[in-house]
Amino acid sequence: MDLRVPKAVRATFALVALWLGAYLITAILGVQGSVPILFGRYAHIVVLAAIASTCVVRAVRVPAERLAWGLIAAAMLCWTLGELYFTAHYWTATSVPTPTLADAGYLAVYPLAFVGLMVLLRFRARDARLTLWIDGVVAALVVAAYGATVVFDAVLSALGGDPLSDAVNLAYPLGDLLLLGIVVTAFAMARWRVNRSGLLITLGVLCFWVADSLYLVSSVQKSYSQGGALDVIGWGGFMLVALAAWQPAGTIRQRSSQETTRTVLAPVLFGVLGLALLFAGTVTHVNALATALASLALLGVLARLMMTFHEKNTLLDGTRRQALTDSLTGLGNSRGMRLELDARFEEPRRPFALALFDLDGFKPYNDRFGHPAGDSLLERAGRRLALTVDGRGAAFRAGGDEFCVMLDCDHGSIATMIERCRHALSERGEGFDVVASAGVVHVPEEASDASSAMRLADLRLYDEKHLRSGDPRHQAARALVQMMREQNAERSTHLSRVARLSRAVCRQLGLPAEQVDEVVRAAELHDIGMIAIPDTLLEKRGPLTEQERAFVERHPVIGERVLGAAPSLAPIARIVRATHERWDGTGYPDGIAGEAIPVGSRIILACNAYDAITSERPYRERRWPAEALAELWVASGTQLDPAVVAALQAAVRAGADIAPEYVVRVAEPIL
Repeated sequence: MDLRVPKAVRATFALVALWLGAYLITAILGVQGSVPILFGRYAHIVVLAAIASTCVVRAVRVPAERLAWGLIAAAMLCWTLGELYFTAHYWTATSVPTPTLADAGYLAVYPLAFVGLMVLLRFRARDARLTLWIDGVVAALVVAAYGATVVFDAVLSALGGDPLSDAVNLAYPLGDLLLLGIVVTAFAMARWRVNRSGLLITLGVLCFWVADSLYLVSSVQKSYSQGGALDVIGWGGFMLVALAAWQPAGTIRQRSSQETTRTVLAPVLFGVLGLALLFAGTVTHVNALATALASLALLGVLARLMMTFHEKNTLLDGTRRQALTDSLTGLGNSRGMRLELDARFEEPRRPFALALFDLDGFKPYNDRFGHPAGDSLLERAGRRLALTVDGRGAAFRAGGDEFCVMLDCDHGSIATMIERCRHALSERGEGFDVVASAGVVHVPEEASDASSAMRLADLRLYDEKHLRSGDPRHQAARALVQMMREQNAERSTHLSRVARLSRAVCRQLGLPAEQVDEVVRAAELHDIGMIAIPDTLLEKRGPLTEQERAFVERHPVIGERVLGAAPSLAPIARIVRATHERWDGTGYPDGIAGEAIPVGSRIILACNAYDAITSERPYRERRWPAEALAELWVASGTQLDPAVVAALQAAVRAGADIAPEYVVRVAEPIL
């Protein structure tokens, strides 16, 4: 908005300010007649016309807020015309009748100025919330109530004559209270922040209200004299409003839906002031208008309280929905899934089926086409899944590329629905093939609580993933695992336990499903390099020589070479090479330390140690799980990653996805 003030307007403001100051001094000293050309009978009419003209120029030259300032300029011109009539006919009169044509000009100010200020406020507060409007109304009512206590008693004492005269006398204080109310409302809408334009308008209206109130009181007391210092206050109020027209407009915008101390304290403060006025009415006289305005203000505070309560409830409901909803797919998230599952077990309900899904081939798709494309695929899959189970159950995105559905058993064949869900989650195209593996549990036939249902569904999901045909990585891994099982059944059993425990630790750490799969495969094959170590060394009693130890410690490198021969197993090969690296860098074969060790290798090392401690071995006594965890905590920070040890403890305590013998009993202490 271009608010470059014309030179003529600047000069007008400067001259008017000088004249008002000089007039006030001469009025106080009682020497206006000493310079009749400047302070004569009609001099103030010229000044008022000059002030009104600056608002007219503002409305004509600047399109923004033109209607508002045009109405305010019209109000000033009406006052000027009324003042002209009053000056011409009653300037020296000892008694002024009521009403006169001057009153028509004076009273026209109120509707014009009120509508103008309302239009101005509406323009500048386009985005303000309804509670701010209520705050403004409450503040305006309280200020008007206190204003009524000051002026109305004096006005009411003079009533009792002609009805038309009484109506005119009452119109002035009512109009003043309306203008004062709209100004206070504007302050509340601006969250009680002040800018130059708003401050000048406020000061101008206050000056006008003070001058008008003192005039009414002095008129009733027969002590008013025309052209005195009292009139300068009202003329100065016009001057301040005209100055506000040429200030930058501060737009009142809603910064946030959150309440602040300032926005809450203000209506409380005005409510207390209104209550104080009502309380004062019980011990002293307070006129009916002030009492009514204060009562309305308290009703406004109650309305504001109810609106705030509604807003907070709406915000809380939205926050709850966000906390239980996956932002990408719009399905329920893992938290919502767990709450729904717990609710189904806590309340007696109809039987249902729990199905977990994992997208095979999603990671290669993500790597090839990028994460935005991967997110789009998940979004499409989520929408299709929601439509598939609509009216038959609930769908969730458990995290990453994992989904979950809970299907009511009275809606047709569960097997048919599972296949529809698979189809909804699958997507094929040029260069990619994403299909869904599933693990299904029927409740309550196969599970009596939420944890066991999730554990069983997860185990079945990964069993299906591993046996899925068409995946070269799983086929190659299965072949190698079977070879190790044929060679050494006892070692194969140990590797299976380590793999199961590794999966549970991965879950605790929140690793994505594709990475969990790699770690589990690496855990099953982390000792595959042992096929190159002679049995004589593996079965030797007593300590190994340095040369023999160096030969044995080559088995991770050998395992990497064996797995690396199959390109699909390259990620697993890198994990296997580092499965004997220690957190402090004292491991083998490369002596790397800390975060440089792949997280899968750190998990397998800890799980391997835990299984070794809790298993029967010829050279040591089997330990209880709590004792094993205590030993691992001792090695935490030196040999083992502390975060992995903590996740391992949580997995063992929960007993999720692991063999029953791993679970820590309640009677067993955990450090």
